[in-house]
Amino acid sequence: MADLEFFFDPGCPWAWVTSRWATEVSTLRNYEISWKFVSLLVINEERGYEANDVYHPMIHGFGLKALRVASAARAAGGNDAVAKFYTALGTTMHTQKRRDGLDTDPHKYLTSVLSEYSLPTQWANSFEDETHTPLVRFETETALSRTGKDVGTPILTFKPGTPNEGSFFGPVISRIPRGEEAVKLWDAVEIVATTPGVAELKRSIRGALDFS
Repeated sequence: MADLEFFFDPGCPWAWVTSRWATEVSTLRNYEISWKFVSLLVINEERGYEANDVYHPMIHGFGLKALRVASAARAAGGNDAVAKFYTALGTTMHTQKRRDGLDTDPHKYLTSVLSEYSLPTQWANSFEDETHTPLVRFETETALSRTGKDVGTPILTFKPGTPNEGSFFGPVISRIPRGEEAVKLWDAVEIVATTPGVAELKRSIRGALDFS
């Protein structure tokens, strides 16, 4: 049993920052992360988008395409393959800000990312494969059943499958904690997440994203 279930949409830069923090903790604590899927496109099906909003439908649509590829990676190589794909895509898309072709030719873009990181390029062929969509929807619904629907990504479940299991949206952080700071913050967040009765902790002020 993993120590954490991390539900991510590859298109979300905030989820990417949190994922690198979780990965930092996993290396320092020998902490096992199970990478799960949550689609912002699916989440927003009921909410809809603003009439003039072009960006979010596009990036959420790409996120679903990328999650189908992640599902193909999981089928081929398990959780470790998902982690490698997410690391490759997130590094390219968010940290390096290389997005040319992401919206116009997602298959070519995803193939290029996989090739650059020596991952099987055939995984990219699943970007429009609807056989992967039910799994993405199922895991999205699983995540929302733990937090409620008025959330985004990432969604984290601490101590899954145990009496102390706890889930919430976020934390949304603008930079990646490292070393002792990463562990200190993680312990505090885990206590909040697994304490019965804690429902919400939020502030809307955010700093500028820092992927370093």
